[in-house]
Amino acid sequence: MTYAVIDSPVGLLTLVSSAEGELIGLYMERQRHLPDLETFGARDDSVLPMVVEQLHEYFEDGRTTFDVPLRMNGTPFQQRVWEALKEIPYGEITTYGELGASLGLVPGASRAVGLANGKNPISIIVPCHRVVGSNGSLTGYGGGLERKQQLLDHERADVLF
Repeated sequence: MTYAVIDSPVGLLTLVSSAEGELIGLYMERQRHLPDLETFGARDDSVLPMVVEQLHEYFEDGRTTFDVPLRMNGTPFQQRVWEALKEIPYGEITTYGELGASLGLVPGASRAVGLANGKNPISIIVPCHRVVGSNGSLTGYGGGLERKQQLLDHERADVLF
């Protein structure tokens, strides 16, 4: 593994690459569940150029989808939730309960969905920021609620114009 650190409108982002060049982590500064950087191997800011380019396009040029190679390591349940996150359209939100229902889970599974959502290792590209509480409130975001609001505002601005 290697990692790169890039600047963005939401602060520094750490991009973690597998030996095969897949994105296996995208973390914000002071993000909850941020592994120790030493576990990522050597820093090399030249890795993952396609990820860097697409993130720049997302923040600056209106990119609404990503098509970079990903490898997401987690439990089978986490994998299901993370795959469902990728289906939430740019500029839209859903609730934890609605996400659970889309997976065929019983009502009340929103807490389990929220826990899996919170362990998403690839923020922004796998858009966990698009999930809100049942009343539309911002709840739980590993990068901090202020960053969640920034990302939602960024996407809504693009959708409105």
